Amino acid sequence: MNRERWLEVAVDHLSEIFKERGYDLPQVKVSCGFAHTSGKRVIGQCWSTKSSGAGLNEIFISPKLADPVEVLDTLTHELVHAMDDCEHKHGKEFKAIATSIGLEGKMREASAGKVLKARLEEIALKLGPYPHAKLAVPSPSPGFRSRPRAVCERCGFRVPMLKAWVHYGPPVCPMDQVLMERQGDWD
Repeated sequence: MNRERWLEVAVDHLSEIFKERGYDLPQVKVSCGFAHTSGKRVIGQCWSTKSSGAGLNEIFISPKLADPVEVLDTLTHELVHAMDDCEHKHGKEFKAIATSIGLEGKMREASAGKVLKARLEEIALKLGPYPHAKLAVPSPSPGFRSRPRAVCERCGFRVPMLKAWVHYGPPVCPMDQVLMERQGDWD
């Protein structure tokens, strides 16, 4: 079984947890890959059906993850986003679904509580090892951190800015259509 098949079978198992709470998971595509935002911090991402040519939510699990339970935990979080087609980010609608299935903590980082974690461990035993080796992602160079860039406060999308163009100010986020925030050295 390859990674994608393992993840697809995992979704089938996780759908039972959602069904027990009255939620029918939409059909999703799931794969291993980097999020469009910070590859260092983001370990999962769900894309809206509006972004997908297939009209499905597309979920990516970071190649930095290799532990089956951690992968299932991240996948569960992303499936909550798929439940409302990524409409409410980590707001109260997300929180209602997340807490009902057993996710805990700050919603941006919500992970399995004790009861859900035990279920994920059972599923991991059924699935077997995640067929993937952890990818070591290097830290960005110190010079990159001070470089001017713009960040969308809503979705986290980042774009590097050329010094020659910073006098125009930050751009508008292509996803959320809001003015992005300045980060780094704009002087």
